[in-house]
Amino acid sequence: MHVLSAKQVALVGLGAAILFSTGCKAKDTKAADEQAIRDADTKWSQAAIAKDVDAVAAFYTDDAKVLPPDAPLITGHTGIRAMWADLIRNSDRISWTAVTVEVASSGDLGYVVGTYELDTKDAEGKPAVEIGKMVEVFRKQPDGSWKACVDMFSADAPAAPAPNKN
Repeated sequence: MHVLSAKQVALVGLGAAILFSTGCKAKDTKAADEQAIRDADTKWSQAAIAKDVDAVAAFYTDDAKVLPPDAPLITGHTGIRAMWADLIRNSDRISWTAVTVEVASSGDLGYVVGTYELDTKDAEGKPAVEIGKMVEVFRKQPDGSWKACVDMFSADAPAAPAPNKN
């Protein structure tokens, strides 16, 4: 058995201290994670604009929850996909924009606060525009991607008549 001298122990301790204070720090990925969430959110909105229900639903985790206005909580892919199919079928266009994107210091959760616009029809079938706000909570997936686990949106006011484009 080899016994280390006091000098060797001190050198090993110094090396360990240097290693832990410099080389072993967790890499700060906050900015990259925020950009990844912003990019995912943009692609998600583009899928809604393209009226691709399956692509829109794919941005949610398996246990996701959606809190739509004036409706009960929706949980899971089947219900979420059905909600989006109905929303897309009954609207001319839906899109949204992230205003704020933040990631928790833990690096596993993030959120988006933004605005949306929904071009739809009023009760009489006339074109109407709904402007609103939304909050999305994203969870980092094992593969490093980000998916929405909570999605909530609500109108700022009842849908207004669409502007005459003539």
